[in-house]
Amino acid sequence: MKRFKLSLILLVGIGVSHCYAQAPLTLQEALKFAINNNQGLARTKMEEEMGKFKTEEVRAQALPQINGNANYTDNLQLAKSILPGDVIGQPGKNLAVAFGVKYSTSAGAELNQQLYNQSVFTGLKAAKAGEEYYKLQTQQSTEDLIYNVSQLYYQLLITQENIKSLDSNVQKLSALVTVTKSQFDNGLAKKIDLDRIKVNLTNYQTQRIQLINQYAMQTNNLKRVMGMPLESAFVIPSASLKDIEAHAAQVLQYEDISLEDRTEMKVLKKQEELQLFQKKAYQAENYPSLALFGRYAYNGMSNHWLYEKGDANSTLWYGTSAIGLTLRVPIFDGFGRRSKVSQANVAIRQLQYTMDETKLALNIQYENSKLTMRTNITAIQTQKENMELANEVYYSTQNNYSLGLAGLTDLLNAETSLTDAQNSYNAALLQYKLAELDMIKSKGNLKSLLN
Repeated sequence: MKRFKLSLILLVGIGVSHCYAQAPLTLQEALKFAINNNQGLARTKMEEEMGKFKTEEVRAQALPQINGNANYTDNLQLAKSILPGDVIGQPGKNLAVAFGVKYSTSAGAELNQQLYNQSVFTGLKAAKAGEEYYKLQTQQSTEDLIYNVSQLYYQLLITQENIKSLDSNVQKLSALVTVTKSQFDNGLAKKIDLDRIKVNLTNYQTQRIQLINQYAMQTNNLKRVMGMPLESAFVIPSASLKDIEAHAAQVLQYEDISLEDRTEMKVLKKQEELQLFQKKAYQAENYPSLALFGRYAYNGMSNHWLYEKGDANSTLWYGTSAIGLTLRVPIFDGFGRRSKVSQANVAIRQLQYTMDETKLALNIQYENSKLTMRTNITAIQTQKENMELANEVYYSTQNNYSLGLAGLTDLLNAETSLTDAQNSYNAALLQYKLAELDMIKSKGNLKSLLN
């Protein structure tokens, strides 16, 4: 049993010394690292880049379209036409006559230019709005990343402080074990008292190992969100806890929020704009379209393969060209376009419901964050006073125990109360920071955490 406890202490001690030997990582550094290295955000930025290419794709439809063509044909069997025999003085007879030559060649180019096509012009406007939508998506992903990293960072900070509190308690109980064992060896203490202290010490050591494992898992989770390699190491500066306490002591002003500043609402507004463009695109299919075309071809015809036989006049070459306009007028499509417009109207109404629902959720989130902050500001002050009082009670009881004026039960109870007070204080700090984070998000100011 003693060997197990010694191994346990050495294992935990090595883990903590390794953890605390690393370079400190501030919240701002963690956020900037995450923005530069998070894989999900990188994918979202690629979507933004893709949006630019989609705009170019739509714009291409409004630019001239030029295509070249060439062909070489071997007419294995010429088509024949029926002529009346009258043309050769044989009335009443039909003659099958083959027209054309065995080989023909053609090379040319064709140009098409949209002069009026409402679908193309509407699509171009929609593509530009799509670029803005992808930018907002990137902004939304960045804010979500800032929020998630900040949450994990604060949780890691509080877990680190809980480990420190347990370290202090383990140290106190270890010293008490040493003193009580000496008293027991000299007949001044009971074995049951020594065993009770050892049981409490083992319980704290077990809790400490659990917290260290929790700290390691939280660290790995933070690394994952940040895009940091697992082999990298860091530690959260302890001064961050003092900053939380000092900030919570300030008088906070709760201002009204503007939901229009929230990226979530901007994204929904842009989705509505895109859906309106989609509706206009469907409606534009009812409009006529006008396009300009131009064609030029150079043709060669001969009865000789590849034109290598016969004299120069055996191959006939000639050019053809044409320009014109193509007018397309939609008349009836079986009410297909009307159905598309109706679907777009339904999608727009759905978005309006989504926006109303989102506004309500954002307002509730803000009100809840205010309530949580008010509650935990009071809790921080109360738990701090309670922790200081529990600390005084512990040391007073410890002194009385040394003088024989207090029993072991009183001392262990005082020590347990101190541990509970420390954990409650740390929990209040964490809940305050999480509520503050929600409030910053409600105001649309998450990027202020980068400064």
